[in-house]
Amino acid sequence: MSAPLTPPPPPHGRSPHGGWQPPSAGQAAAASADGSAGHGRTGPAGFAGHGGQGDHAGHGWYEQDGPGMRTELREATVTAVAVALGGVLLGVLWWWLAPRVPLTGDVVGDNWVVYLKDTEGEQAIGVDGTFTLLALGLGAVSALAVFLVRRSGGVPLVVALGVGGLLGSLLAWRLGVWLGPAQDVVAHAKQVGTGVTFDAPLKLSAKGALLAWPFAGLVVHLGLTALFGPRDPDPFPFPPADLSVPQRPDGGAPGA
Repeated sequence: MSAPLTPPPPPHGRSPHGGWQPPSAGQAAAASADGSAGHGRTGPAGFAGHGGQGDHAGHGWYEQDGPGMRTELREATVTAVAVALGGVLLGVLWWWLAPRVPLTGDVVGDNWVVYLKDTEGEQAIGVDGTFTLLALGLGAVSALAVFLVRRSGGVPLVVALGVGGLLGSLLAWRLGVWLGPAQDVVAHAKQVGTGVTFDAPLKLSAKGALLAWPFAGLVVHLGLTALFGPRDPDPFPFPPADLSVPQRPDGGAPGA
């Protein structure tokens, strides 16, 4: 028979039978001093240093939450205004690139009549399509610009991107109509004369095209955030140790 293995010496503050020994007066004073140095937080004897680390970890966790709601709202407001002002570019491009709808006027009796010169033409559809395509492109560009400026994102920033895109579409629509031909087609026909072709006013028949910009902006920003956005750190990379169960110096449970 071989002699039984000698058990390892118990850790500091424990009895040989696995129980806890009450700390001496010197140990309690040292633990109290360590706990007061850790942001004024003292825990049970022997764990004051652990509590101090928890405080530091807690402070670091809250610092990573973001710049604060007030800062996020201010940035969202600036983003919405900047995106909405992009509607000026959309309106100018729409007025410049949209196809023209030809009209002509004639006198029937004592009244002027204005009608389409090309009744089978698709210029009116092209006007709506041009606005939609331009809005989709500017929506993608605005989403990319917002993502590059502030990668961390946030709900206020996403809402501002959508609201700014909608306001920009409305601004572009009204600006394009204002820059386009005159709205009074009868007066325009009288001005150019009978049988003379002139351009119809710029008109957006499909009002759903106003949602193209905010839709494209939100989808592109969501995709960029999902692919290239920052990742939140795992707050619990390892399972916390159960401090109520005495542990052996080698990390195993007593009696194992």
